[in-house]
Amino acid sequence: MAADQGDPNNKDPNRRDFIHIAAGAAAVGAGAMAAWPLVNSMNPAADTLALSTIEFDLTKVQQGQQVVIKWQGKPVFVRYRTPAEIERARADDHAGLKDPATDADRVKPGHQQYLVVLGSCTHLGCVPTFGAGDFGGWFCPCHGSHYDTSGRIRKGPAPKNLVVPTYDYVSDTRVKIG
Repeated sequence: MAADQGDPNNKDPNRRDFIHIAAGAAAVGAGAMAAWPLVNSMNPAADTLALSTIEFDLTKVQQGQQVVIKWQGKPVFVRYRTPAEIERARADDHAGLKDPATDADRVKPGHQQYLVVLGSCTHLGCVPTFGAGDFGGWFCPCHGSHYDTSGRIRKGPAPKNLVVPTYDYVSDTRVKIG
């Protein structure tokens, strides 16, 4: 005899499975909706993203001059080097360097006249001054670190060269840092 559709003892497995699957899917969806604000809060804020890159017009820098710009709260030195500074930096490529790097590694091809480095001494984060060092570059008066015209550490307690940030040329006269 066929089971009666109105019989309370009738267990239809297809209907029960559907209810369990639908309830599980709803729970997963609710969990994802609850977790989204937490995950989204880990993204950087809009003001942080706005400071993540900066563009600078290189026509504002004359040959032999340095401009200090601010990027992510840090000073960045943009130096338009003279041919003599470039030659001096290249001549020192194989000198006894604490943190070996060639001048070509520290500038972009085709733009070797422009040097872009973070303006923080790698010893304790002081801001070095240009032209006061023993090697024609920067000097950190706080602890006596001397950098050459390529921003490489030559003498003093600083362990590393001045940091070259990530940057690209968006045109022949504009550089984008970050």
